Order: sequence, then structure tokens, then C-alpha cells
Amino acid sequence: MSIPIVLITGQLLTKAVWQPLLDAWTDREVIVADNQSDDTIEGFAQRLLDNAPPKFILIAHAMGGFVAFEVMRRAPERVAKLALISTLASADGPAQTARRQGYIDLVESGRFDQVVEERIPILFPEEKRRDERLLGIARQMAADTGADTFLTQQRAIMARIDSRPRLGEIRVPTLLIWGEKDGITSRAHHDEILDAIAGARLEVIPGAGHLPTVEAPELVLALLTEFIDELG
Repeated sequence: MSIPIVLITGQLLTKAVWQPLLDAWTDREVIVADNQSDDTIEGFAQRLLDNAPPKFILIAHAMGGFVAFEVMRRAPERVAKLALISTLASADGPAQTARRQGYIDLVESGRFDQVVEERIPILFPEEKRRDERLLGIARQMAADTGADTFLTQQRAIMARIDSRPRLGEIRVPTLLIWGEKDGITSRAHHDEILDAIAGARLEVIPGAGHLPTVEAPELVLALLTEFIDELG
């Protein structure tokens, strides 16, 4: 019997970001973790653990990566393999905090739609910013998340700890996936994780931005399926 898979994604994103995987993995047990019902990264992680099978493969995207690091601190024995997509391990610096506070100010002044549109250039590379399919997915996920949940997620992210000091404690097979044109996370962010986790490997998705699961679904699906099915 295959090991169940738990998916956890980031702010302003819903299970739609995983839809290509969900459509393909119909023969597997796949759980999409709740990323909306708590107000701290620690709370998201504990809820995931409370609702996950005893042993599982954890695939995390964006803010979900922050949750995944907390899961690995709390219950490393329960995670069989770890895949991290478009994420980073450090806490926010001053520039990131200022950007996030700017988003909060917009939402609190009733301009949530403006936040969604301002994020488009960091989600997608320039050549994809007129792709109505991609823009529609991003906007619908944001609408389904809503302003109140976005604020809660944003504050949870701003309060997260720096996970880099304990990355070396992660001992499970680990795959990193990064879109080479991601406007939120960088190659340096992924190299920090890659260098700290023994045996980890990085796959770079050419031409993709922050949402490679919907920008290059066939490639990401192939990489994750191969990783899941590998022995050891």
C-alpha cells in the first residue's frame, strides 16, 4: 500500500493550485491540509498533524513550506518524504515585512482587490501576465480565500521563526522545486535549504514563476511522482 500524501499550500492559494496533481493521483490517498483555520504557523502545523495519517509524504508550497518546517520540528518521525515548492526557510527581513504591512494596510482600507493585482507581477513572469487561464486561477483562489483569511495568513507569516538553524535535523528524502522566474523566492533561498539538508536535491522549472504546479503541471507532476515512487 502506498504512503498517503499530504499537501499544504500558501496564502491566497487554495487546493486549486494542486488540481493537476489531484486529477492525476486518483489511485493514491491524497489529503489537502487546512491552510485557513489558524492564526499561527504553529497552529497550521498542529492541525495538519492532528488530521494526517500516522505516516505520510508531505508536499508543501510557499507558506506551506513554513508549516512543513514546523511539522518537521514537531513530528519528524511521521514524515516519510518531504517536497518543498517555491518556499524559503528564513524569517522576513525589513523589506519583506514592509511589503507585507503594505498589503495589510490596503486590505484594512477596503482594497483587497488591489492586493491581488499587485501580486500578479511577483507570481508570474512578464510573458505570462496576460495568460487569462493563469490569471483566472490566481484571482479565483484569492477570492475563495478572502480578505479576512489573507490578513490572518499574512500575520502568521510575519511572526514565523527562522527555520534555517534546524534544517540540518531533517533526515528524510527531500526534493526542492523552484520556478526560475519566481518573483517571491530566489535560487539563493533554495540553495540555503539544499545545502543544509543532507541528500536534498533541487529541480528548476524553466520559465515558471511562483506557481509551477499550474504553470508547468506536466513537468511538476512527473518530478513529484518519480520522487514519491523512488525506493529509499
